[in-house]
Order: sequence, then structure tokens, then C-alpha cells
Amino acid sequence: MKTRITELLHIQHPIIQGAMSWVSFPPLVAAVSNAGGLGILGAAFMSPEDLRSNIHQIKDQTEKPFGVNFMPDNPRVDELLDVLIDEKVPVVSYGKGNPRKIIGRTKPHGMISLPTMGSLKHALRAERDGADAVIVQGMEGGGHTGFVSTLVLIPIVASRLKIPIVAAGGIGNANGLVAALALGAEGISMGSRFIVTREAPVPHHVKEHLISRSEEDTVVTDNLTGVRCRVIKNEFAQKFLDMAKRKPDPWQMMQYGVGRIRKAYFEGDLEWGSLPFSQVCGLIDEVPSCKNLIESIITQAEEIMQSLDGKIRTNGNGNGNGKERTLQSEELKN
Repeated sequence: MKTRITELLHIQHPIIQGAMSWVSFPPLVAAVSNAGGLGILGAAFMSPEDLRSNIHQIKDQTEKPFGVNFMPDNPRVDELLDVLIDEKVPVVSYGKGNPRKIIGRTKPHGMISLPTMGSLKHALRAERDGADAVIVQGMEGGGHTGFVSTLVLIPIVASRLKIPIVAAGGIGNANGLVAALALGAEGISMGSRFIVTREAPVPHHVKEHLISRSEEDTVVTDNLTGVRCRVIKNEFAQKFLDMAKRKPDPWQMMQYGVGRIRKAYFEGDLEWGSLPFSQVCGLIDEVPSCKNLIESIITQAEEIMQSLDGKIRTNGNGNGNGKERTLQSEELKN
């Protein structure tokens, strides 16, 4: 399956692994890239030294393209960019912050700029500033999330941008890929779905817990990391919501949330850690390898597109064919 995204990123399949703190470490990144997608290292809280070490680990495990995601407002962002440029990282990924500065530093070195945006205005700005493509995430997505659903946001952005867009937010299977393509995207980005894979460095009991959750088991908290965040319901999330009702100082809220994602995905605390996760949890029922997941999505997507072609050509009751429908239309015209 070829799109402008596969051509731009030099990947086999239009599937990107979303960057996730304390999850998208080298084993997962390399597994996704080796499977034909684009793995992205979550480096939001890494020092320049840790970043270089992680990049080397990825290079030891794959020769395929990969990306690095970081926070533009990191006080050491210039040092991080020095590392990315020095290591010739193919793709840079980021969210909030000043994209112009990032693009200005990386584009002269041939690095692809792939920011994640949650609104039309931010996507337009990214394109004006020189981004090569944008990931557009709807409110169904896990972690930092906006206010507009994927179904509405993707066609709005696709109708206004010239650069290719990647759909994210509530996507975790072949149906999601086909829907994203129909909405105007040229690929998908999945974060939550890749958490529940064999290569994701997450405790097994955490993966089992996520599989047991339904699409109704997430909640959006305010200001967990400075931005509203969709997470799995648990004791910490409820305490955070209760705190928000009292309208405390935003800094106090952020401080209460510090270290909670690590506590969940690294230490395995299901109740007092924070589990950023999409509503896609309702679609997950197994823990496949990244290779099997990606290959099954592509195969099933092609089958779905063929079946849709058959449905469109029916005469309305599912038993006819395209010729019958055309003849009936002509008869009506006459």
C-alpha cells in the first residue's frame, strides 16, 4: 500500500507508531520500523546523553528509518537538536511548542519534520512553517488530546492542507486505516495499540489490564502534563478529577502528576500510576508482535476495500451487481 506518506518516509506501510513516554523505547521503535512502519522514540524526558544512547540502541536493532519525538519547550532543546543532527535521525516529531525553530534547525540537514497537531489552526501553522507532513489527532486518542473527534477533524484538515496528513486518535485496526484513507489521510499513527504488543517494554499484567478495559473505561483529565489528557480510569485519575473540581493552582496539579506515567507503564502500578490510553482499548483482544499486527492490518484493509467495492455495486439489497444498478438508473432517467 503506497501513499505520499510511505514515499516521504521511505517506509513500506503507511503506519506510524505514536511516541509515548516510558513505552516507546528502542525495542518497540526498532520492531515497528523492521516491520515496515515508522517507529518513533519517545524522548520527552531524556537528557541529550540518554537520547544519544537510545538512538544508538535503535541503530543496533534496525537499519530502517525511525523518528524521535521530543518537547520543543525542553530547556535543553538546542542540545537535543545537536544530537539529532549529529546522529542523522531521519524524522523529527514534536507537539506543542514553536515548530518554526525546530524546522529551521533540522530542515537544512534533510530531516523530515512530522509534528502532531490537534486542531486545524495548529496544522495550518505547521504547514506554513515548513513541516513536511502532520499527524492530526482526534479527541479519541490517548494522552494529550483536543476537543474534536477524528471523524470530523481529519477531513477538515485534509481539505485545507497541501502536505500529507496522518490520522490518529482511536485507530487500532484495519477498519481504522481504511476509514482514515477515506477521510483524506494518507496513513495512520497508533500509540495505544502498540502498547499492547509483545515488543512494548510494559509489564505483562499492565497489557492484560488494558485488554480487559472497554471503550467506556477512559476519562479526560485536565492539566496532567500541562495539557488535558485521556487516561484509563483508576484511583489516581479519580483523585485528579476531584482535585480539579476545587480549581487548585495549575502548577500544583502538574506537580501531583509528575512521575505517574512512569509509575504505571514502567513500575506497573495500575491504580496510582497514570495510564494514558485511547478509546481504542475496546477494540483490543490480543498481544501480537508488531510484525503480525502491521501485516494483519494491511492485509485486512485491502480485503475491506475490496468488500466495500462489492457493497457499492449492489442494487440495494446486497444481491445485485453493478450492471443491474446502472441499468436501473438509466431506466429511471428515461
